Amino acid sequence: MKKTKLGQKIDNFELESTKGVNFHLKDFKGKNLVLYFYPKDDTTGCTQEGLDFNKNINKLKKLNAYVFGISRDSISSHTKFKEKYKFKFDLLSDEKEAVCKAFSVIKEKSMYGKKYMGVERSTFIINKSGVLKMEWRKVKVSNHVKEVINYLSNIWY
Repeated sequence: MKKTKLGQKIDNFELESTKGVNFHLKDFKGKNLVLYFYPKDDTTGCTQEGLDFNKNINKLKKLNAYVFGISRDSISSHTKFKEKYKFKFDLLSDEKEAVCKAFSVIKEKSMYGKKYMGVERSTFIINKSGVLKMEWRKVKVSNHVKEVINYLSNIWY
C-alpha cells in the first residue's frame, strides 16, 4: 500500500476486524469513513476516545459516516476491548503495521526517557469516493469527536 496523501484516492486495503469478517476499504464505496488510529487497547486515552466515538455513533451514522478504530493490537485484544466497553463500531487489527505505515502514524515516542516507535493518535476522513479529505494528527482526545462531527456536518450537509 502506498503512502496516503490528502486529496488522493486511498488504495484498497484489508484488515482483520472484530466483526468476524475482514474489513475491505472497497466495501465502503458510497460511504464516509472515519478511521481513527490509536496506540493501545484499554489504556486511559484510548478508552476515552473509543467511548466518545461510541457516545456519538448515531450522529455519525446520520452523516453517513462509519467509524473504525485501528491499532497494532491483536484481534483478540480488540475483541475484549470492544466487548468490555460495548463499542457499537468495529476495531481493526494492523499487527503488521502496513496501514499504519501508509497513513504515516508510526512515530518515535518517548516514555520515562525511553524512546520507542508507536502509533501517534490520528484520525482520517475518507469520503464516499474513497478520497482522503481530512486528517488530524497528534490528536488530543478531549473534544476531538466533536471536531470530527463538525467537520462532517459542515462539509457534506
